[in-house]
Amino acid sequence: MLTILGGLLALAILAGFVGALSGLGGGVFIVPGLVILAHVPMQVAVGASLISVVATSAGASVAFVRDGWTNLRVAIILECATVTGALTGAYLAGVISQPVLEMLFALMMLQSAYYSITKHGDELLSQSDPLCERLRLGGEVPGDDGRMTPYGVRNLPGGAALMVIAGVMSGLLGIGSGALKVAAMDHLMKLPLKVSSATSNFMIGVTAGAGALVFLSRGDVAAAVAAPVAIGVTGGALLGSRILPHANVGYLRKLFATILVLIAVEMGWRALSGI
Repeated sequence: MLTILGGLLALAILAGFVGALSGLGGGVFIVPGLVILAHVPMQVAVGASLISVVATSAGASVAFVRDGWTNLRVAIILECATVTGALTGAYLAGVISQPVLEMLFALMMLQSAYYSITKHGDELLSQSDPLCERLRLGGEVPGDDGRMTPYGVRNLPGGAALMVIAGVMSGLLGIGSGALKVAAMDHLMKLPLKVSSATSNFMIGVTAGAGALVFLSRGDVAAAVAAPVAIGVTGGALLGSRILPHANVGYLRKLFATILVLIAVEMGWRALSGI
């Protein structure tokens, strides 16, 4: 029993660390870890993952907010869309079969890998579009010299639409939807990548919490699995949040893309073979 708990704790620490660095959330790594290594049913793994994602967000977002990386206005507005999607996805997770969930998970990992390696705009927007300007969604990002550099935001409707899909995937697969959230803010709304990752970490806790309530009401959250996972993810997320401001973004993209493709291949094979 102690060996199993130790293994879950080690897996969770690694997942929280990588999830905080990438802004994807630890669920991207917790769910396949529990399904493949611990042979936990997909629905139970998703329930435990949603609990751990709440812990990831709580652990990582504190440092990000303190250091000025999180755009709180963007997070609060977009969270309305993701919570709606999360409640829908969590309900659907109770009626969809495990092979279908595993295949959807594999496809989401490929999507995440694609956005990780797709070239992002490195320059900051000089000003926001009219709607984002009216809502004062622009912010400032710390530079290498410590000075704050202003940036603009655009395409709020497009970002909100993708956030609804992100919420559905969060509740359905327990992944925190960080991949789609970072894609929406980085690609569509043109926030700086590190700001997108930090804001995503702040948002995924609320999104996952909404989905977790549905799983709790159905009895799909096993305390013996969720407790060590949540503790480990919190520790890993705190460590990752300290390293993110000094990380090499280009290297991180390639590393995360490779890991995500490997996970997608394994989960897709399991879905097709019926393991």
